Amino acid sequence: MKICLEHISKRFQKHWIFKDISYSFSQGAAYALLGPNGCGKSTLLRIIAGMQAPSLGKVQYSIESGESLEKETHTGTLETNMVFPYISFCAPGQEIVEELTFREFLEFHFSFKQPLPGIDIPGIIELSGIKQAADKPIADYSSGMKQRVKLAQAIFSDTPILLLDEPCTNLDQKGVEQYEAWMEQYGKNRLVIVASNDPREYFFCRERLVLEDYK
Repeated sequence: MKICLEHISKRFQKHWIFKDISYSFSQGAAYALLGPNGCGKSTLLRIIAGMQAPSLGKVQYSIESGESLEKETHTGTLETNMVFPYISFCAPGQEIVEELTFREFLEFHFSFKQPLPGIDIPGIIELSGIKQAADKPIADYSSGMKQRVKLAQAIFSDTPILLLDEPCTNLDQKGVEQYEAWMEQYGKNRLVIVASNDPREYFFCRERLVLEDYK
C-alpha cells in the first residue's frame, strides 16, 4: 500500500501550521515525522489517518493488486472513508473504552480487525506484560499500562499501515524496551509512520520528514 500527500497544508484560524507538503510513503518502509512541539506532527498524522481534513491538498491511498478490503479485491486508489481496515493508530490522547477490562477491550477491538497471524488475544495479553490485570477495568490502570493497551491494539492488528504518535508516552524503561522489541519483530513489512521528538521512538525509521521545512 502507498500513501501520497499532495500539497497538504493545515491552518488553524489564521495561523498556518504547515504548508504544501508533497510526500510519498510506501509499504515496507518506516518514516519519522520530526519537528519541535507545535509544528503539527500529530495533526499531520491524523490527516494521514483520515481522522482530520487538511485545509488544502489531498491524501491519496493506493493499493496493489491482490490486497483486499472487506473480502473484496481492489486495485488503485481508495476514498478516505475506506481506509479504516488498512490502518492501525496509536496516540496519547486516543480514547479507549476504560469501562472494559483489557481482555474485553481486545475482544471488542478484534471484532472489527483481525490480529496478526499466529497471535491471539491470550497471546497479546501475555506479551503486554499486564496479564495480572487483564480482567480489571482499564480505568484502574496506571497511565503507563493504558499506553501499553493502546500500543497493543495497534501493533497487533493485522494492518499494512501502522501510525504511532509519541508511542513511548508514559512508559517506564521496561515499557520502552518492550516497545522497541515489538517494533523490531512486528513492524517489518508494514508502512510505519512515527510522529516523535524522541529517538527511542523512531530508532528504526530510515526516512525522516522534518515539518519545519514546510512553514
